[in-house]
Amino acid sequence: MQLRVFGRTGMQLSVLGFGCGAVGGFMVRGDPAEQERTIARAIAAGVNYFDTAVQYGNGESERNLGRVLQKLKPANVVVGTKVRLPPSEFGNVADTVTSSLEGSLARLGLDRVDIFHLHNPITENGGGSALSVRQVLDDVVPAFERLRQQGKIRFLGMTGVGDTAALRQVIDAGVFDSAQIVYNMLNPSAAEALPQNYPAQDYRRLFDHTNAAGVGVVGIRVLAGGALSGTAERHPIAGPAPEPIGSAKSYEVDVERARRLMPLIEAGFASSLTEAATRFALSHPAMGTILVGMATPQQFDDALAAVEKGPLPQAALERLSALGQGFSGEAR
Repeated sequence: MQLRVFGRTGMQLSVLGFGCGAVGGFMVRGDPAEQERTIARAIAAGVNYFDTAVQYGNGESERNLGRVLQKLKPANVVVGTKVRLPPSEFGNVADTVTSSLEGSLARLGLDRVDIFHLHNPITENGGGSALSVRQVLDDVVPAFERLRQQGKIRFLGMTGVGDTAALRQVIDAGVFDSAQIVYNMLNPSAAEALPQNYPAQDYRRLFDHTNAAGVGVVGIRVLAGGALSGTAERHPIAGPAPEPIGSAKSYEVDVERARRLMPLIEAGFASSLTEAATRFALSHPAMGTILVGMATPQQFDDALAAVEKGPLPQAALERLSALGQGFSGEAR
């Protein structure tokens, strides 16, 4: 398993991380014995980053990950979890962040987590579930820093959803060590300029900003919530089709556009859309580790096999760019 240096942290993370999210559902609603076997297989294959959150199954993902790690006792794994502040607690950030982390540590069976990510969207002025740039920098960051000083977290993280301009401001501030960034074949804008009138949120080359700030990147929505499988069918334990983030406003439209990328497969660049999507996410040097949601152990095996083939070749990236031009002008 290839390891990549994760921003300025000095950590070396496996290019494939183990996503414990609710969309795939494996670590929330999966069979406990299968969870243990799959995590053991992942560790044996060299996976060393495990990503969870209290929001995934109201703590079930953390409990299940903690149970397995306590049993396996692997050396040198890196665990990240998250806090999402409810709007009712925006005036009580420090206590809410601390309470959330204490609950996460108890469920995980850990004294500290390696990365603690803010899970709220970030916008210029806030509103709804989103925090403003000033709330993040003036309230959340000091609360996180206190927890770091107490030895309960190693590194500060954020989730890169919200307004692009606000995300750039927060990354440029240089206070976060990790950023979870949307990056997939339907929306490569964190890395490159989009064609004119492209139907997706434009992240305006956020990777330029993470690189400049020394921020490690966790790739999220690598499969666009499952749409890049090219099918709308979902596994029984998977979560419902997610609210799209950074791509179309309809999951069905994401699936339809994914199917229009099949020429990549027909040309022999990959054996499936999911393989192509996984290898695409590895293709940019700014990427530290990627998360691929899963509902079954086989889906982990598929992701592992894809990663072992390495990034997509340049010819495939050029073909993908040409195919993406066809989306320009369509309604998001």
